[in-house]
Amino acid sequence: MNPSIMKIVIPLLLIVGALLFAVKSLQDNAVVIPTRTVPEQLTTLDPPLIVPNFELLDLEGKPQTLTAYKGQPLIVNFWATWCPPCRAELPSMNRGWAKIKDEGIAMIAINVGESEDTVFAFTGEYPIDFKVLLDEQGTVSAQWPMRGLPTTFVLNKKGDVVYQAIGGREWDADELLDQVRQLK
Repeated sequence: MNPSIMKIVIPLLLIVGALLFAVKSLQDNAVVIPTRTVPEQLTTLDPPLIVPNFELLDLEGKPQTLTAYKGQPLIVNFWATWCPPCRAELPSMNRGWAKIKDEGIAMIAINVGESEDTVFAFTGEYPIDFKVLLDEQGTVSAQWPMRGLPTTFVLNKKGDVVYQAIGGREWDADELLDQVRQLK
C-alpha cells in the first residue's frame, strides 16, 4: 500500500475505533430514565375559574352549549388537526372516554380555528369517540386562559373550571381520571 495513503488510513481507523469504543462504553453505562413514572396530574385552579357560556356547532351541525353540561363534571379539550401533541393525546382521550362515559362525566373536544371540512376529514383518519365542537373563528377559545394547544380544562358540576392541563396527557390513566371522578 502507498505510504502516503497509510498516513491517512491508519489515523482514521484509530479515530473510528476510539469513537466506537466510546459509544459502546456510553451505552453500557447509560442510565435509563423513564419518560414518565406516574401519569401527569391536573393543575388545580384555586379559586375556580368562571367561564362564559357558549354555543358552538358540533360535527352534525347541531348547536351545543356549555350550560347543557351543568350537573356533571366536564372535560373540555381545545385542539387542532395541525397540532402534533393534540394528535398524540387523542387515542388516550378516546380510551379515557370509554372508561368514564357511563360514569356521569362528559367530555368534549373544541377544535380551534379550522373549518368543518378540515375537522371532518381529520376525524375520518383519526376517529374521536366523544363530542367534537367547532370554534372556527376562535371566539370561544379566546375567552379561556389557554397558552397553547392542546389545553384541557375540567369543570365541576356547577360549571366552574377547577383543573387545567396545558399540553398532552394520558387521559386513560386512572390516576388522572380519579381527579375528575372526585368531582361527581
